[in-house]
Parts: sequence; C-alpha cells; structure tokens
Amino acid sequence: MAVNFNNYRQVLQQLEPYKAKLVAVSKTKPVEDIRDLYAEGQRIFGENYVQELVDKAGQLPQDVQWHFIGHLQSNKVKYIAPFVGMIHGVDSLKLLAEISKQALKHHRVIDCLLQVHIATEETKFGLSETELFQLLEQAGSLAGVRIAGLMGMASNTDDETQVRREFAGLKTLHNAVKEKYFPGDEFFKELSTGMSGDYKIALEEGSTLVRIGSLLFGARNYA
Repeated sequence: MAVNFNNYRQVLQQLEPYKAKLVAVSKTKPVEDIRDLYAEGQRIFGENYVQELVDKAGQLPQDVQWHFIGHLQSNKVKYIAPFVGMIHGVDSLKLLAEISKQALKHHRVIDCLLQVHIATEETKFGLSETELFQLLEQAGSLAGVRIAGLMGMASNTDDETQVRREFAGLKTLHNAVKEKYFPGDEFFKELSTGMSGDYKIALEEGSTLVRIGSLLFGARNYA
C-alpha cells in the first residue's frame, strides 16, 4: 500500500492547534514510501529496529530527523549514535549511560525521552514513577545526553476514559519532573504519547510528539 496522503494532511491539521510534531513511523516500510512523505515536507521518521534504521539512513537525505522509538539494547547504541536525532524509549540508567558514552565518541549530544510505564499490560516497557526519580537523581553527570522529556504508551483498550487517564497522569508527572529537575530548561519540553488509534486523545492531554504509522503507510506485513 502506498502512502495515504489524505490521512497525512488530516493528521497535520489535527496537530496544528497543539503545535505538536508528527513522527511518521516507517518501520518495515520501503525507502520509497519515506521518500514520498519526505517530498511532502515530512522530516521526522521513527524506526523500531536498529539495522533497518541504519540501512534506511544511508539511503535518504541527511536532513531526515531519525527517531528511534523501539526497545533499544545497550549493545546496539553504537550503530545509531552517529546520526540518530532522538531516542524515545530510554528505560534504564545503564542504557542512558551507554547512549551518552557513544554520543561523546562522535562529539554529539543525543536527545532522549525517558519511558514511563503507564499501561495496564505488564508486557510494555517503562520505568515506574519511583524508578524514574531514582534515574533522574543519578543522570546529571552524563554529558552526551539531553533528557528532553517523557514517553509513554497507553493500554491497548477501547476504553477511552482509561487511555485519557493514563495520558493525563503522564502529563502531570512530566510537569512534576520539570519543576523539580529542569526548571527553566528549554529542552525538557517533549511528551511523546499517542499513536494511530489514540493520538487525538493524546493531543488533548498534552502530547508534543505523536507516533503515527498505519494511518500513513497502511497496515504492516511482518511476514
């Protein structure tokens, strides 16, 4: 399936009043589809797999802003550290320290979002609120990373009230973290919540980055 440009333009219209940004999730999709959206002006693309991201980055313009949005293993950081724009799912001090180490090797500072577990499913990754504050207490010496905000994935449910409650709770936590650790910091401003099925609720609850794939590129074929 080719890019759905009508959906793309509708999503941009939805984002405009909130001044939020679109991360076009291009995982498993061909380079040609990314080029098509690039030609429309889209610059931020999200990938879940390190090797796929490295391969695509080598074939596309250098002004693409690549966001890694999957679960990142520490031993894979070195492959994306030279060019990745933002890493969304940082859920441990060990991973944050490795990102900092690899970034400094390339004289870079990489923007990172700390992933908080807000869903009911135990299978989803993320820090508890206690773990988040523990990490923040220990992360100040890492010169190769910039903590730019928080990220979360809502429960996979049709209960919009629950989804809204989870997004709202993360926004409240974001505000608390900013007040305690980043007062006056212009960089700690991002809240990455919302995907194809729930991004409108996420926007209403403070999201600044929505991660949308299937609405733009169609369903994925993992075969």
